[in-house]
Amino acid sequence: MTATNFITSAQRTIKMEADAVAELQHRLDQSFVTACETMLACEGRVIVTGMGKSGHIGNKIAATLASTGTPSFFVHPGEASHGDLGMITKNDVVIVISNSGNTAEVITILPLIKRLGIPMISMTGDPESVLSQAALANLDVSVSSEACPLNLAPTTSTTVTLAMGDALAIALLESRGFTAEDFAFSHPGGALGRKLLLRAADIMHKDSEVPRILATQPLHQALLVMTEKGFGMTTVITDDNKLLGVFTDGDLRRIVDAKVDINNVTMADVMSPNPKTINGEILAAQALKIMEDDSITALIVEDENHSPIGVLHMHDILRAGVV
Repeated sequence: MTATNFITSAQRTIKMEADAVAELQHRLDQSFVTACETMLACEGRVIVTGMGKSGHIGNKIAATLASTGTPSFFVHPGEASHGDLGMITKNDVVIVISNSGNTAEVITILPLIKRLGIPMISMTGDPESVLSQAALANLDVSVSSEACPLNLAPTTSTTVTLAMGDALAIALLESRGFTAEDFAFSHPGGALGRKLLLRAADIMHKDSEVPRILATQPLHQALLVMTEKGFGMTTVITDDNKLLGVFTDGDLRRIVDAKVDINNVTMADVMSPNPKTINGEILAAQALKIMEDDSITALIVEDENHSPIGVLHMHDILRAGVV
């Protein structure tokens, strides 16, 4: 094959699969509604099963359901016949996936599903098949042909089935009012989890690391504090630790340009009052947005009594992997 032929083949495959997925929109009927209502009412887990390529797709559908608020896992039908059926309880819902609707390994476990009275949803390409007829709701994932020129390798059919599974998962997600924070709780190790769960208090510098200088103290003492703490700024406080202002490297440059005697002015004379502050419960991602909008590199974290309890630097957020 020439390079042109490779591209032509790929384009044909993509078009066939895209057209087949588009046709699904016209098949979303009462069976889809019944499937969603059954899964929402499930007090156990949604068990997905399928053989071969259908099994691989089922595994992904189960993972998507589980990460979007519907407890779910995949059971291999072959293993189910040799002990794994014990994973299925009467409180569960079963989704069986079979393009033919007559897959022997799945039909083998059908009697037990029926005996336990477990609601079964099928995804098949034949509404007259054994599994389709036995299901409480059958979702039609039939295709006119596979992208494979031999019409043998599951290609278009698996793509359509995956899309139907995604449609189920998202319909349930929206029905549950599932939020981005809910999603993050099932993905705590990923970048999304860090962005949605990590708060300023989790990564801020606190206690003795916070630069503090009294408003009555001279400027030259503040410079020592700034050098020691290394944030390029210091908080300016009252005798009872209430935040009055902030003094930064930028303020220092302006003082030098104005030829002010740093030994004869107090912090009250040179500080910037009403500094930008945040609460420790704010998300680190929100704090980063504030820094970017205000073109600053650090934020003071204060408590409900307006006392500085921490400093959050942009580098802390970057190190935490929020971005």
